[in-house]
Amino acid sequence: MKKILYLIFLLLVITFTANSQWRYGAKRNNVDINYETPQDFYIGGISVSGVQFLDPEAIIALTGLKIGDKVTIPGDEITNAIKKLWEQGLIGDVEVVVKKIEVKNIYLEFIIKERPRLTKFIFDGPTKSEREDLEDKIDLSRGRIVNDALIKNAKNKIREFYLEKGYLNVAVDIIQTKDTILENNVILRVVVDKKHKVRIKKVIITGNESFESATLQSKMKKTKGQKLTNVWTGSKVINKNYVADKAALIEYYNSKGYRDARIVSDSIIPVKNDHVNITIQLEEGNKYYFRNITWKGNYIYSTAQLQEILAIKKGDVYNNDLLQRKLSFNPAGPDISSLYLDNGYLFFSIDPVEILIEGDSIDIEMRIYEGEQAIVNHIEVDGNTKTHDHVILREVRTYPGDKFSRADLIRTQRELGALNYFDNEKLGMNPVPNQATGKVDIGYTVVEKPNDQVELSGGWGGYYGFVGTVGLVFNNFSLRNIKHPKTWSPLPAGDGQRLAFRVQANGRTYQTYTISFTEPWLGGKKPTSLSVSLQHSVQSQLIYNGTRSVKSGSLQVSGLTVSVGKRLKWPDDFFTINHTFSLLRYTLNNYQSSSSTAVIGYTTGYSNNLSYNLTVSRNSIDNFQFPSSGANMAFSMTFTPPYSYFNKLNYDDPDLEASQRYKWLEYQKYGFDASWFTTLWQHRKKSKHKIVFNARFHGGVIAAYQPGVGVGPFERYIMGGDGLSGYNFLLGSDIIGLRGYGNNTIKPTQSGGVAFDKFVAEVRYPISNSPSFSIFVLTFFEAGNAWGDIHDVNPFNVYRSAGVGARIFMPAFGLIGIDWGVPFDQVPGYPNPTYKPHVTFTIGQQIR
Repeated sequence: MKKILYLIFLLLVITFTANSQWRYGAKRNNVDINYETPQDFYIGGISVSGVQFLDPEAIIALTGLKIGDKVTIPGDEITNAIKKLWEQGLIGDVEVVVKKIEVKNIYLEFIIKERPRLTKFIFDGPTKSEREDLEDKIDLSRGRIVNDALIKNAKNKIREFYLEKGYLNVAVDIIQTKDTILENNVILRVVVDKKHKVRIKKVIITGNESFESATLQSKMKKTKGQKLTNVWTGSKVINKNYVADKAALIEYYNSKGYRDARIVSDSIIPVKNDHVNITIQLEEGNKYYFRNITWKGNYIYSTAQLQEILAIKKGDVYNNDLLQRKLSFNPAGPDISSLYLDNGYLFFSIDPVEILIEGDSIDIEMRIYEGEQAIVNHIEVDGNTKTHDHVILREVRTYPGDKFSRADLIRTQRELGALNYFDNEKLGMNPVPNQATGKVDIGYTVVEKPNDQVELSGGWGGYYGFVGTVGLVFNNFSLRNIKHPKTWSPLPAGDGQRLAFRVQANGRTYQTYTISFTEPWLGGKKPTSLSVSLQHSVQSQLIYNGTRSVKSGSLQVSGLTVSVGKRLKWPDDFFTINHTFSLLRYTLNNYQSSSSTAVIGYTTGYSNNLSYNLTVSRNSIDNFQFPSSGANMAFSMTFTPPYSYFNKLNYDDPDLEASQRYKWLEYQKYGFDASWFTTLWQHRKKSKHKIVFNARFHGGVIAAYQPGVGVGPFERYIMGGDGLSGYNFLLGSDIIGLRGYGNNTIKPTQSGGVAFDKFVAEVRYPISNSPSFSIFVLTFFEAGNAWGDIHDVNPFNVYRSAGVGARIFMPAFGLIGIDWGVPFDQVPGYPNPTYKPHVTFTIGQQIR
């Protein structure tokens, strides 16, 4: 009986539903339809009314009905058409009307009521900065259709936004208000009540027998109970951090051999005053060990070779994460995959299979498929809108016809990053292998970034007063495109050349002009660089004659430098050799100076410095913006011709005029610089945030060819401060920075020292790695000294300092640094009894 009543009720509901979707047009055209007896018709026409924004033709298309279709009245065809319209979320109501019937042809009209459109939305509750972030997340734009899905999605995104900030109890409501000006439009008011942040009072871990709770809690980096030691994490409940920390907890167990460890249950339990306790129940399982490791399918390399690289012995604690690193990618050393992939076996695969688990021991069989060696077929470059293809391709280490090598891919990525033309985070490498042909196509994708730099600065230059600086550096210049103005954007660019201009001046007293040009691939076929630099500086001494200022003396320094560099292949291709020829001419015309001219001994005359420099360097750092591994070393030698052997001057003669003694400068100079980087700690496996240690050493010595001639006052070492002085205007001194001490304060004689050394240790941490604005902070300890006589050199008798600093990189301005350093020692002549700290500013990548 109940079943019969249920069927009758269901039939009535279906009949009512069908009738509610239909309205025949009897009042319009006296159409008579018997809904109790279904009839078949052919659609003679379809029309749409009531739409304001929607296209009637699009509405008809969405129904799936078209003229000529056979339909049953009442029947499923019309019902399905209505469902299709509802599924689009575009309409608020729909009614189907039979306009007329001609024999077997039926004419239908869809009367549509559109859903309201969004006029605007306003926030009630969020702060200004939160509103800006939320606007980007919820994507509510004017004119959008307002439906339940839009409201629900907006609420969810707003709630997720606040949950990520620790507001677990946030309440979100969206209120619709009819727009009184625009028809069928609404205004949304988004009401947010954040309430208080929910903080973690305690993290309670149970079920752990092998490790202390404190040890396990230390593995949960962002989910911690309230303690004085976790100020940075704030003990907030953030779901994504909580999920990641639970995974880290299990990863820790897995790394200690507990491969079956799992979290049985966890819960967040509210306690008073917006605090919660987190409880985690663990099941550790058994501790396992590696036992027998066998290899199957290896023919190219012997089992002994593979086992040596794997470096996992019988009895080692089972660690699947370590096993996968040794097989696929080991950042700390070699791995099995790199052995094969670097030798062309791109189709290689390895599958470690646990073939036996017995007690606490696991036997593993390494199943290898070696395949054939892959040959590079075709190279493509995409994304370079400014840089020409040949500039990129000449840095590529994967050549068509060569065996595939993963090491060459990684090296190519490094070389492209070193160009500093592209966003390093978006450098893409896409090998497309074809196992049928045994060949691989490789695509490189790049994203251009701004790399030209402008320098606009001013500062107080002591005697010179205010000195202004204007500099322009074009790092991707194209000399050959100067004659093709249509290719300029806005200047000729794309050939990888470097053009730089720099002007410093304060008016009539001081001006210096520099222009330099570098071609990194002279001739375009080999990595041989050519650099040419011209400089001219003028310092004028003015006196007032009663009516105006006139020049009483001047010093001019003019110079030409030509450098040729080459990338070497031995001992490896990280080495480069550079030959530099330089000519400087110092011209004094009644130039009076209490410091410089007193040292050299004349006020009118000239000195010439013709020198040759040979530098051999090796640079293997992984990232030129924020290095985390590798080293940069350089050994340099500078020589002038030994004029004293053939100019017939008696340098022992005390009456020898200084203008003759220093007419042609004579010296030999040696330097060594080394910088080494290593990662101390990395946050998670693929995080860009890491703590990096940098150790540096710098040393140099200048000597004479003959004892009787001695080392002149030129080219000596002066230490202290920011190292930005570049060189003494007349004496060409080599300025060595030492943070924590005043500029140029460490010099054993008035003209400087003949030898120096410097030791630096830094710990760095990146705050932002964005290519448009990157910043890292550091703490440092450094020590150094300069000596006036080679016999006084004691490498460990140094001036020490320590402090903190930051480096900011912006493409338009380069690297800008600020350091706060505390000196540990007193410098003779510069008393600092309270060891007052010094703040130093640096511009550019300092070498020393």
